[in-house]
Amino acid sequence: VETRLIEFRNIENKLFAVMLADQLVDSLSAVYSFFDPDPSDRSPGTYMILWLVEHARELGLDYVYLGYWIEDSPKMSYKNRFRPLERLGPDGWTV
Repeated sequence: VETRLIEFRNIENKLFAVMLADQLVDSLSAVYSFFDPDPSDRSPGTYMILWLVEHARELGLDYVYLGYWIEDSPKMSYKNRFRPLERLGPDGWTV
């Protein structure tokens, strides 16, 4: 596994977000990310995920893994917005 620290900067080169991601044989995995909550009219978390998806395409990788998900956790609910979503539940994998 190759782990990368990806910095996201604005046009003035000010750091506004960071993502720790693993590159595996067939995928990129978002391990952890954090960002400046100001300005609040932006969606840096969504931007980082979309960037990771595009980067996976550029690398010819098949999957992007958004990490562990707890369905009842409000902080993790954003993961449900990205499709297709494959998840492991009590009855196995579902799409």
